[in-house]
Amino acid sequence: MTEQRITRDDLEAKFRSLQDGAQAKVRDKKQTLVTVGAAGGLLVLLLVFLLGKRSGKKKTTLVEIRRV
Repeated sequence: MTEQRITRDDLEAKFRSLQDGAQAKVRDKKQTLVTVGAAGGLLVLLLVFLLGKRSGKKKTTLVEIRRV
């Protein structure tokens, strides 16, 4: 059996290929994540608006001003 040494260049090449693969996956999913995040934010904003509107109707105060 021959003894094969792992060199620094071998390690760097392997790490670089792993990193490039991971960055490619992130690039592919980035647009999808931005769209999902924007839709989620819009949904939360709409929900807060509707709950606030309902709460405002329950606590409405009627103020009557009379001149003496």
